[in-house]
Amino acid sequence: MDAGVTLVDPATAYIGPEVTIGEDTIIGPNVQILGKSHIGRGVMIEGTAWLRDVTICDRSHLKLGVRAEQCFIGEECEVGPFANLREGTRLEGHNRIGNFVETKKATIGSGTKASHLSYLGDAVIGPDTNVGCGVITVNYDGYDKHLTRIGARCMVGCDTQLVAPVTLGDDVYVASGTTILHDVADGSLVMSHHPQREKPGWTRTWHARHANHPKMLTNAKRRSD
Repeated sequence: MDAGVTLVDPATAYIGPEVTIGEDTIIGPNVQILGKSHIGRGVMIEGTAWLRDVTICDRSHLKLGVRAEQCFIGEECEVGPFANLREGTRLEGHNRIGNFVETKKATIGSGTKASHLSYLGDAVIGPDTNVGCGVITVNYDGYDKHLTRIGARCMVGCDTQLVAPVTLGDDVYVASGTTILHDVADGSLVMSHHPQREKPGWTRTWHARHANHPKMLTNAKRRSD
């Protein structure tokens, strides 16, 4: 604190003996910084964070509830809230890793974003790529882990599954809801959509077939009461 680090609540912050922290960094309440962690200058760690053997470069911002272990966070990154950066994660800088995103052995290029609800494991992702909500790298086949490569300036749509080993080239656009099984060339649009089907009146006949189900009888009694 004398050297210019702010502890919002010193009584609830634990900082290990091998940790180094640069000046103008702010450590919020309920933070544990363990192992040989190195925190840069002007970093903001909001609170309720668990960090072990991490490097966090200058002016990065860790929001509430971040867990990170054996990883590198480049300068001016924004992580969390409630993100889990597992061992081998490397954020090259200017990255956004949002709420409920999990990374493991993932190298993520400068400017690339994964804003929410994704799993990126055993992956190499180029710069300036956007990873949509619910994207999963399917890296485990039951015996071995496999690598996913995603190029630069890609748009990976929501609810995409990349079944590794697989490679997306640069400037690829992945339509939402796509399952990728094969490599995709630079500049391509890739999709695996199936025709949408509708059955008019299906709901009425479904309920009619269950008219004597205990749940339907209970609901009917409740409405009559």
